[in-house]
Amino acid sequence: MRILFACGGTGGHINPAIAVASYIREHYPEAIIRFAGNPKGMEAKLVSRAGFDFAPITIKGFQRKLNWRNIKYNISSVFYLTTASARAQKLIRDFDPDIVVGTGGYVSGPILRKAAKMGIKTLSHESNAFPGVTTKLLARYVDKILLAVPEAKQYLSDQCEYSVTGNPVRESILFADRSKARAKLGIGEGQICILSFGGSQGARRLNEAMADLMAWEQGKNIHHIHATGMYGVDLFPQLLKERGLDPENMPQADIREYINDMDDCLAAADLVIGRAGALTLSELEAAGRASILIPSPNVAENHQYFNAMVLADHDAAVVIEEKNLSGELMCRTVESLTGDPEKLKTLGRNAQSLAILDANRKICEEIMTLLKK
Repeated sequence: MRILFACGGTGGHINPAIAVASYIREHYPEAIIRFAGNPKGMEAKLVSRAGFDFAPITIKGFQRKLNWRNIKYNISSVFYLTTASARAQKLIRDFDPDIVVGTGGYVSGPILRKAAKMGIKTLSHESNAFPGVTTKLLARYVDKILLAVPEAKQYLSDQCEYSVTGNPVRESILFADRSKARAKLGIGEGQICILSFGGSQGARRLNEAMADLMAWEQGKNIHHIHATGMYGVDLFPQLLKERGLDPENMPQADIREYINDMDDCLAAADLVIGRAGALTLSELEAAGRASILIPSPNVAENHQYFNAMVLADHDAAVVIEEKNLSGELMCRTVESLTGDPEKLKTLGRNAQSLAILDANRKICEEIMTLLKK
């Protein structure tokens, strides 16, 4: 059994593929697994770290904002796109897979399309509530599309065969111990824990709102864990100082660049404030956490908004669009939620009711079922 995974670009495309591949490796040790992706992309590092074979293939997307640098980038993208089919065919023939599984990114499109034309079984997994361009283009070629949420089906052709499998969630999220996590993070008895983040790079407007929120939190029984992101490391302390706070003397604030222990932080949190990436929302659902979601407007087809509205429509989260975000609105919203423990519990319960906790197993079963046909 030879399985080729095609993915790239962001962790939201790569990590689900690695999670499923790891599940297959554990339950079907005889399987031979290889990944295809851009050699300079995040996938090269993450796949190698996970211990899987990696086949490099360079495929670029297009930059929508036009400037001289992006024009040059787009010219090279045209070259890679026009040669993608032939290079994908060679990569596929070299590995000779029984099935090709794509989880998104520019790489997955040409490889899955070529595999389907070569008569090889194909599956595509869509992690967002609003399917991306690649998924829509592949719908006419692949054998089946796997969806994270049923709401995504309305944007696909009725002729497309699909199944709802959810997004893979790390086991450490599923089995984290709340009491141990709060003790480890130094959260006092009865304290409300707020967890906030804006992605690995950070977001200026979200950081500004969190600085306002931390000013409001002074004197209250709140422990706040905030990840500033790469671009907020120097900015955030300055924002706090502008609000009369001393970043070096805030014992109830845990300020970091990035959250490496998301399992513990989610387990400890009472309220989460962050973006609406597909995997983030799947983890919120699995952990059963109330959340305030600020969808990033800087993503393809505004898909984070559609992700967030799935939870909002089920009374599982509060959504604030970035164009409406202000420190004052954030403080009012947090005050309303933290002052109503039952509302926090309701949001968390409703989020957990949306969780698909066995996505790895479901996706693996779809792969095996298709292989047997």
